[in-house]
Amino acid sequence: MIPKTPFDKPNSKDYSDYPLVSDLSENIDNVKNIMSQSSDLLVNEFTIGETKLVLMCLEGMVSTGTLADMILYPMTTITLASDEKADSVTIYNHIKDNMLLGIDRLVTEKISDVVKRLMAGFAVIIVDGIASAFCYGAQGYNTRGVGEPSSEGNLRGSREGFVETVRTNMSMIRRRIKSPLLKFDLFQVSTKSNNDVVMCYMTDRVPKKLLADIKRKLLNMQMESVIESGYVEPYLNDTKLSVFSGVSVTERPDVFTAKLLEGKIGVLIDGTPFSIVLPFLFIENFQTIDDYTSRPFYTTLVRLIRYLSFFISIFLPALYVAVINFHPELFNHTLLVTLAEAEEQSAFPLAIEAIIILIAYEIIRESSLRLPKSIGGGVSIIGGLIIGDTAVSAGIISNPILLVCAIAVIASFLIPNLYQPVAFLRIIAVIAGGIAGLYGIALFAAVLLINICSLESYGAPVTAPVSPFTARSMRDVLTRISMKSMVKDKITVEKLNGVNMK
Repeated sequence: MIPKTPFDKPNSKDYSDYPLVSDLSENIDNVKNIMSQSSDLLVNEFTIGETKLVLMCLEGMVSTGTLADMILYPMTTITLASDEKADSVTIYNHIKDNMLLGIDRLVTEKISDVVKRLMAGFAVIIVDGIASAFCYGAQGYNTRGVGEPSSEGNLRGSREGFVETVRTNMSMIRRRIKSPLLKFDLFQVSTKSNNDVVMCYMTDRVPKKLLADIKRKLLNMQMESVIESGYVEPYLNDTKLSVFSGVSVTERPDVFTAKLLEGKIGVLIDGTPFSIVLPFLFIENFQTIDDYTSRPFYTTLVRLIRYLSFFISIFLPALYVAVINFHPELFNHTLLVTLAEAEEQSAFPLAIEAIIILIAYEIIRESSLRLPKSIGGGVSIIGGLIIGDTAVSAGIISNPILLVCAIAVIASFLIPNLYQPVAFLRIIAVIAGGIAGLYGIALFAAVLLINICSLESYGAPVTAPVSPFTARSMRDVLTRISMKSMVKDKITVEKLNGVNMK
């Protein structure tokens, strides 16, 4: 026998399996105790005939206009048949059978459902003498409007970006894929905040094992609250022994829907505009939405520049340090003399100079990000011009190494998804080049390549379709063929060579 009054202590944790009771006052007290007598809980008791009812909601979570039009006015104008008595059962059945009141409606006998719906912006009606409650969606909390993505710019295409409200994000995806094969699977995660998480996928293109693996990992997260998608990434990331992530993060609904059509699974989290896409391939770091709105010849040129920038951003400072210290014969005499004269003015070894410059840049970048926008630009000017020029004049660093590091940092901006691992690997490469010259850089590059090739993301090799090689998919890696040719071959992730998602 389940006890009916387990809530003698405020904020009781043991309420998930307890039902509502028939006594209205006891139900109200139980809800108040579970919510620790919170001030934003609004409880309004009223009477229809001789029957008592209560309307509960959370202040700021419901729309007062919607609540008045959808619930308050219809409830105060209930008209029963002349032969009906206004008792509890009659009122309850009349509301249940004759009054719709809202499209998003739940009838429940669990007090846990009542509490969850209240915190989701629902209005709850309970009738005295009935151990059941009506929950109506009347959300009206303030949200940020749909705007342009802040982290993924584009020249052509949609200007819409995801927002913090998960149901708004779901609607933006549904508008782009008007197919019954698109499925949204919504459930709650975290032990305290019960954040809404939505798995999005095309039912005809996603393996069942992949679905089960991702959902299991989401449900097994032992977190009290999920504030941002970055909290979830470590639980979904299969590439744990690498600086490269096996998780794709995007703020753009058009990119998100394109990934779904490739047979991937998207994860939306309530409270953040950054969504997660799985599995993730390394080549996707070099692809943008503008690649598919530009002419193929230009897209090919830009992609080759991005791949080149990836190598420049990691290895250019290290190569400069290695060649100057260990292999000066690779420079012609005139250039070598010029560089040697510049380095004579510096007080530190070349590798130390490079590390100082790279760390100083990260300090400037981080401070400009954290400061208010009105003064963030001033930090860049002070750091880049005043401090940089003064450091060169004082002989702390030399002009050539400053130029080389600046080129490497600028090159990393072309691949923003890889900025964090590139910034880390660039310093490691400088250390390897400063210790062992070109041989150290070659060893570091070999270890890095082996690490990337060994990674998998839910049964998909991260380096696919390059390795294992898939000829048809290579037409959208280094180059990009015409859209007419691309739409003929609908290749999903599961069809790439080497993929095992069964």
